Amino acid sequence: MEGKREKETAAEERYCILYEGGSGEITEKKSRFIACTRPVSSEEEALAFVEEMRKKYWDARHHCWAYVIGERGEQVRCSDDGEPSQTAGKPMLDVLLGAGVRGICLVVTRYFGGTLLGTGGLVRAYQGAAKAGLENSTIVEKRLGKRVRVITDYNGVGKIQYLAAQKNIITLDSQYGEYAEMVFLADPAEMEAFCGDITEGTSGKAKILPEGTVYYGRIGGELVLF
Repeated sequence: MEGKREKETAAEERYCILYEGGSGEITEKKSRFIACTRPVSSEEEALAFVEEMRKKYWDARHHCWAYVIGERGEQVRCSDDGEPSQTAGKPMLDVLLGAGVRGICLVVTRYFGGTLLGTGGLVRAYQGAAKAGLENSTIVEKRLGKRVRVITDYNGVGKIQYLAAQKNIITLDSQYGEYAEMVFLADPAEMEAFCGDITEGTSGKAKILPEGTVYYGRIGGELVLF
């Protein structure tokens, strides 16, 4: 089975992406299922990854695959690569969709162990391999953040820093010259409330300059901007 569909949904303020690929393996009745993932941003990249896995595991019987591409997951495709219809690609795709991860291509390579697994066994095996591959991959939640630059005299610095710490607002940069300039990042709703607090806390003396939006996430506690 090979299917392709596109869907349209509203843009989301947060969603998960594959940041770094990985691999996992399971064995079912002597058949080996090797799952590999890779970040992709286009169908061309996804299909190139599939071919790469075919060459790497050239002596395997099946190389089943699935991908989800786009900020809204609008490009979705999967293939059973010769396995019985809907026993490999679709179950793998269901795992990806269930995890809510995008920008990912998953390939599960099967080395046949000599024992037929039946349709139910194949579905469970390919899903299990897919989950093993995801478990060894780095998945990051991308969040839409709003950046603002705040310019204030030194009387307002302590108050603004206190508000930022109290509300867990991210400080991207701080510069101190004739005036203090600080760049902050937060989810849009949080930033709106924070800016209101700054205006109130400094009696309107602080200058607040919007600097647009950016996606951000955390990997092992470290901030990453996309």
